[in-house]
Amino acid sequence: MSRLRAVDANLARLDRTVATMTEAGAATPAKELVSLADTTISTGLIERSAAAFASGMPEGAGDDGFFGPASVTWRMSADLASPVAVLRSLLMQALHPLAMAGVDRHSGWRRDPIGRLAATTAYLTTVTFGDRAAARHAAARVRRIHDHVRGIDAVTGRPYAAGDPALLLWVHGALVDSVLAAGNLVGTALPAADSNRYVAEMVTAAELTGVPRRLVPSSVPGLDLYIASVRPVLRCTPAAAESMAYLLDPPDLDEDTAAIWPDIRAAAIAALPRWARQMYGYGAPPPMTPGRRTEIRQSLGVLDALFLGQPDVLEARQRITLRMRAAQPT
Repeated sequence: MSRLRAVDANLARLDRTVATMTEAGAATPAKELVSLADTTISTGLIERSAAAFASGMPEGAGDDGFFGPASVTWRMSADLASPVAVLRSLLMQALHPLAMAGVDRHSGWRRDPIGRLAATTAYLTTVTFGDRAAARHAAARVRRIHDHVRGIDAVTGRPYAAGDPALLLWVHGALVDSVLAAGNLVGTALPAADSNRYVAEMVTAAELTGVPRRLVPSSVPGLDLYIASVRPVLRCTPAAAESMAYLLDPPDLDEDTAAIWPDIRAAAIAALPRWARQMYGYGAPPPMTPGRRTEIRQSLGVLDALFLGQPDVLEARQRITLRMRAAQPT
């Protein structure tokens, strides 16, 4: 059970917050798993994301988890374009008014928006690289949190519930699509067979959150059709515009991060489908020339170096790299 302690430590604080707010009759947190620093301070982007990553990375895993070192999922999760994929996925997810309503009404993103990025990192790291017990444990805790999150969306007048499989599927689909889009634009572009394999592997991740397996797209064409089917209900609500504006231009970044963040932001926006950029009111991005792609990748390299310089991150990354190398056919 010791390998579950890091997961428990990451989620215990949120459980206490849920209990306190429920007893008081207030709104309860939705998607934030853990704030790894003082949650009243919206700074520490690199430090808090790194701490979340390191805490979710197994030291003595009982098994290879749901994906394993030979999977496309491990390969893409270690890709240089991962920060772009995460930011792009948040932009996509926020366009669903019911998903955004849950975050806006029940989470503390205004107090701690950087915590959302750290929370995403912690959960995805555990589910991707952790053993099956740790992944199931983290997913079960998140499902329990979601049970408290429901209400009426002020924009559409429709009811929402964080545990609704339809909303969970949108969050999942937006993430998977974003990983592929970011990789194609500024990271590792997968061949068609590996892209389909990645989408198929990630069906398990959706199932862990509570989406019936039969509903989850298992191929790139299926994912494209699914996203097209949801488009009619998507819109940029005031809450989506406000929260994404903050994440795209977070205040109080340290000097090194502030210097490269415009490239990360530009890549995330450029990776969006045109219709999503139009919903946010973003203009058409400049052409992604080889030179511009190199500039963005250099910024991503600097960001990765800053990330690796944080406590325990290099060691965690080395453990995963060694396991991936050992899984390669000889």
